[in-house]
This record gives sequence, structure tokens and C-alpha cells, in this order.
Amino acid sequence: MRKRIKSFGYAFRGIWFAIKTQHNLWIHLLAILAVVIAGYLFKLNPVEWALVVFAIGLVLTAELFNTAVESLVDMISPDYSKKAGFIKDVAAGAVLIAAVVSAIIGCIIFIPKII
Repeated sequence: MRKRIKSFGYAFRGIWFAIKTQHNLWIHLLAILAVVIAGYLFKLNPVEWALVVFAIGLVLTAELFNTAVESLVDMISPDYSKKAGFIKDVAAGAVLIAAVVSAIIGCIIFIPKII
């Protein structure tokens, strides 16, 4: 049981590292704050909240994987490498796709409430 509890500590340490070091994650966190406030103000129903929470989780997960990939690539290939750059670009592309999908979900939910 102690090992399992310790593993949560390691996970939270990784999340905290990403929050401290990744400026793009700060932008995502500010967007999350705005979306949660908007959801509260527009009184989202449970299905809408579920979609919003899914979108938030998708973006945060992608950003954390991107941070892990970038850190690993930097460790393995500290000097410039075209292949290393490609790997980082693909990981960043995954974050972009997650963010775009989340923005589309947000538009589907919030635009009808605004109009």
C-alpha cells in the first residue's frame, strides 16, 4: 500500500515540474480557469460538463506527454539533431490537435449559449 501511495507522490511531482517549467501549460491552465468560470455562469448541464472535463483532461494529458517527450529527447540528444527536432515537433503536434479538438468542443457547447 505504501508503494502505491508513493507513486501518487511521484505523479504529483511530475505534474508540478511541468507546471513550473512549461509556459504553454500556464496558458492551458488559464484557459481552463476561464472555461470553468464560463461553465458555472452558463449553468452547463451534466453532459456538457462531462465534455468539458474530457476536453480539459485531453489537453493536460497531451501537454504532460509532450513535456516528457521533450525532456527525454533533450537528455538523449543534447546537441541539435534533425531527428530529435522532428520527434519534438510531432509531440507538439499532438498537443495542438488536443487543443483544437477541445476548442471545437468548447464552441459546440458555448456558442449556442452566447448567441
